[in-house]
Amino acid sequence: MTDKARLHRSELAVPGTNARAMEKAATLGADVVFLDLEDAVAPDDKERARANVIEALEAHDWSRCAISVRINGLDTHWCYRDVVDVVEARGEILDTVLVPKVGSPSDVEFVATLLDQMEWHQGLEPGRIGIHVLIETAKGMANVESIARARPDRLEAMVFGVADYAASVQARTTNIGGANPDYAVLTDPDEAGARAIHWGDQWHFGISRMVAACRAEGLRPIDGPFGDYQDADGYRGAARRAAALGCEGKWAIHPSQVALANQVFTPAEEEVDRAERILQSMEEAAKEGKGAVSLDGRLIDAASIRMAENLMRKVEQMRARGGAGG
Repeated sequence: MTDKARLHRSELAVPGTNARAMEKAATLGADVVFLDLEDAVAPDDKERARANVIEALEAHDWSRCAISVRINGLDTHWCYRDVVDVVEARGEILDTVLVPKVGSPSDVEFVATLLDQMEWHQGLEPGRIGIHVLIETAKGMANVESIARARPDRLEAMVFGVADYAASVQARTTNIGGANPDYAVLTDPDEAGARAIHWGDQWHFGISRMVAACRAEGLRPIDGPFGDYQDADGYRGAARRAAALGCEGKWAIHPSQVALANQVFTPAEEEVDRAERILQSMEEAAKEGKGAVSLDGRLIDAASIRMAENLMRKVEQMRARGGAGG
């Protein structure tokens, strides 16, 4: 059975054509690394990239991260061979398959059925290889709730693929995953006639809807790429927005973004301290037979307790990896 609880603060994208980058990827501190056979690979290089990825899976130690492969889309003739060749070669170490442009539950079912058969053929534990899906089309967003319910034995996470989503809905963008000054409102004029501009977040709806679909079905919601890898502050801002909306992590399209994602999605010490104190107060109240839990002179409601429990489960995963900072 796939491990839906795996740590997923940072997900590093590595082109399947870049052997040197694949060699270094496992050492860069990302929770998840995906070797890319899709968008980062030109059509004439698809076969070579697949062979490179298989070689990298065989040659390198991936024990320090979860390892995934992004296959080509289901509407291409490369897709099924991506699954078959990779799983036949190194299915025993592959943690997940990342499926792009998922538009309906049947897309998940197709890949899951291939994995069912491949695991049986290879003698692997049934359900060992998980599935991540990219929600990056208008159709995928329109069907996101039904997609989230597909194959609960394999589906682990959803990623908001902002670049292709923007193209699909014909949005006007200035930077992949960044803000657009046109998505703003003007205040009413003040006494001097001046009007302030308040920027909005044009990706709020898409991320929020995907997060709700994920949480309803026990999946991990992950934010997608931020294109300007030289803009660390912009990346942090986008990551904090995603975290505030309920995402567990974010893509890194450059190694420099890995530490930024780990930092944003690792709870601050004061958050961890408060969560521990909440749970300790709950335990003490239960021992004393009290129905109410209080901390620092304030009552703690059931929602606060659930949030503390969720946070501490993630913290334990981070500590198991050798420190909360990742």
